[in-house]
Amino acid sequence: MIALFVILGLIVGSFLNVVVYRLPLRQSLISPASACPSCSTPIRSYDNIPVLSWLLLNGRCRSCHSKITIRYPIVEIGTGLFFGLVVWKFLLDDLLLTVAFLFLAALSVVLGLIDWDTHTLPDRVVLPSYLVGFVILGGSTVTSGNVAALVRASVGMSALWLLYLIVALLSSGGIGYGDVKFAGLIGLFLGYLGWGALVTGAFAAFILGGSYGLALVASRKASRKSGIPFGPWMLAGAWVGIFLGQPIVQSYLSIFGLNTHA
Repeated sequence: MIALFVILGLIVGSFLNVVVYRLPLRQSLISPASACPSCSTPIRSYDNIPVLSWLLLNGRCRSCHSKITIRYPIVEIGTGLFFGLVVWKFLLDDLLLTVAFLFLAALSVVLGLIDWDTHTLPDRVVLPSYLVGFVILGGSTVTSGNVAALVRASVGMSALWLLYLIVALLSSGGIGYGDVKFAGLIGLFLGYLGWGALVTGAFAAFILGGSYGLALVASRKASRKSGIPFGPWMLAGAWVGIFLGQPIVQSYLSIFGLNTHA
C-alpha cells in the first residue's frame, strides 16, 4: 500500500511542479500542455514520466537540448516519499485522516516552494484550503466520532493565527500577513492531532526558521534586516509536530515526573 502511494506521489509531484511554476505567473494550471521553458516545444507524453524521463533524457530537452532543472525530479521524488510517510503514519488509523494529511503534504510542497521562490503565500491557495481542511477533517470526525478533535482543531487554528498576528504586529514586518493567514491553517491540522503536535509544531517553526536566519547572518549571506521566506519553516515545524509532537512533549513532561497524553 505504501509503495502504491509513493507512485501516486511521484505522479502528483509532476503536477505540483506545474503548479509551482504557473501559479505565481497567474497562468492556467490545465492548458496549454507542459512545454520546454526554453523552446516552448510541448513535452510528449513519453517524455513526461516522473523522474524516469528526466534520467533518460539526461536532464535535457529532447528538442533544443537545453538543461532541465534537477528540481523537477527532486520534487517528484520528495512528494512520493512524503506520501509514503503519511500513509505509513495514518492509514491504519483513519482513511479520511490519511486523505487530509496527503492534502497537507501536497500543499506543503506547493506553498513551501512558491514562498521560497517569491516570498509570498498566495491567498488563492491558502484560503480555499481552510474549507478543504474543515470538510475532510469534519468527515473524519463523523466516521471516528472524535468530536473533541475537531473542537481542538478549531482552537488550534484560532490560537496559531492569533500568535502569528501578535508576532507580525510586534516584529514590524518580520512576519508577513500571508504567514498569519497560513498559520491558522497549520493550526487546524496540528490541533486535530493533539496539543502535543500543536505546541511542538508551533515552536519548531520558530526554532528552525530562527536557526536558518542566524546561519545566514553568521555566514554574511544576509543581514539582520534581510527578509527570508518563513513559510517553508512553518511547514517544516508543522511536520515535526505531526510526526514527533506527542513523543517530544511526553519526554519533556517525564523530566518533571509527569505522564499524560499530549
